[in-house]
Amino acid sequence: MTGRDGGAALEPLGNTPVVILVRPQMAENVGTTARAMANGGLFHLRLVAPRDGWPQERAWRAASGADRILDAATVHPTVDDAIADLHHVFATCPRPRHIVKTVLTARGGAAELRAATQRGLKVGLLFGPERAGLDNEDMARADALIRYPLNPAFMSLNLAQAVMIMAYEWWMAADTTPARTLMTNETHVATKGELENFMGHLVRELEDCGFLRNAQKRPGMVRNLRHFFTRGEVTEQELRTLHGVIRELAHPHRLPEDEKATSK
Repeated sequence: MTGRDGGAALEPLGNTPVVILVRPQMAENVGTTARAMANGGLFHLRLVAPRDGWPQERAWRAASGADRILDAATVHPTVDDAIADLHHVFATCPRPRHIVKTVLTARGGAAELRAATQRGLKVGLLFGPERAGLDNEDMARADALIRYPLNPAFMSLNLAQAVMIMAYEWWMAADTTPARTLMTNETHVATKGELENFMGHLVRELEDCGFLRNAQKRPGMVRNLRHFFTRGEVTEQELRTLHGVIRELAHPHRLPEDEKATSK
């Protein structure tokens, strides 16, 4: 099976966890799993005894361009064979089991996976079949279990969703994106000098029109205006627009009679 798409964006990013699908039942779920993996920077996929064999054309159709992951996927007869070269393996476990083993959240698991890979160790994530999940024998091979703290009244996830949660947490464990940004496009956040220039323009026009005629209230009114414009990150483009508004209000242009009639 040859790849259809891909590109530099789908090149493995260093030592990343191996995603191991144990006895997957539907090719479409394998394809959407590859798509979820690519979103979170996971690129190594192993399949243990896929029900319908491998490869399956339907998987590539569902992968939305994550073809290189499917092209490089390997098939293994048993879980033991799939994890033989790994140092640590975590298993996702949606249901309570009678097993004595460390249980991690997705976030906690991702943090431990990051720490292990930074030490040069190879790690893997086990995901069970769509219908029943991993059995006790599968989980016995894992160093720890991962259970997602979701709504206890409804914890139903499909296979790709379960992989997506771990892929997201893996990515976020090393992500440095600010929690909050302002999209300014071609403009920029106004400097204090630009804001002060605008405030001077505004205050002069307000004085000329008599808005600030009450000398006792004037300082407080100007402060309130200043607080209004400094409370958020006003952009230079917005200030230019407001300059234009002030000029137009201070020196309005009279519309010709025909334009007045049209605007009514």
